[in-house]
Amino acid sequence: MRIRFTASKAPAAIAAYAALTAAYGQADARTAEVIVALGGDGFMLQTLHAAQGRGLPVYGMNCGTIGFLMNAYAAEDLPARLAAAEETVIHPLSMRAENTRGKVTEALAINEVSLLRQGPQAAKLRVFIDGRERLDELVCDGALVATPAGSTAYNYSAHGPILPIGSDVLALTAMSAFRPRRWRGALLPSAAVVRFEVLEAAKRPVMADADSRSSVRDVISVEVRSEPSVTHRLMFDPGHGLEERLIGEQFT
Repeated sequence: MRIRFTASKAPAAIAAYAALTAAYGQADARTAEVIVALGGDGFMLQTLHAAQGRGLPVYGMNCGTIGFLMNAYAAEDLPARLAAAEETVIHPLSMRAENTRGKVTEALAINEVSLLRQGPQAAKLRVFIDGRERLDELVCDGALVATPAGSTAYNYSAHGPILPIGSDVLALTAMSAFRPRRWRGALLPSAAVVRFEVLEAAKRPVMADADSRSSVRDVISVEVRSEPSVTHRLMFDPGHGLEERLIGEQFT
């Protein structure tokens, strides 16, 4: 099996990269059959985005902190582990954000697209689902749309629901909602198109972000939808797949 290793800048990941490439070699990017990512969840997201369009599965080994998307690190019998690994296919979200100067930014997010207040005042958002106004005014620190794969990340920290990996559902979650009081969000079909319009944008500036890697400041509108034409392949050790982790996380 031709393995392409990638590593974050963490010391543990760099040491693991040296050990694994010495033991198994380093496949050329053009001929690799699988990517092994060494790091934490943030590096896994970075690797998935970089591998987009190549169709290669990505097997992560945890050399970071959380490692929710990663397998346990072990240098022994790696080809056998890869051969036995179970694959999960996920689809990202697409973000289309327009700022106050009329510039449009498009980006993909594997975990979530989030809107966050830029200044000391709460954001005021108007929320549309499939073109229908659902909230005429959401006053909050921010809001996000999360995929099932990303539902245990920022979404869960904001008290959003954990979504089963096979569900055709997105989570719309508010951060510190002031009006409507204690509004926690909604579950939406994966085909839904969510549009946020920023009210009082000059007084209450808002930024948008896709997976904490594509930030747009001073937005006036953000549209979020699933992107089923783009696929990412994740590999997990048997019995430790993403579906099991999402279920187990709800009982910790």
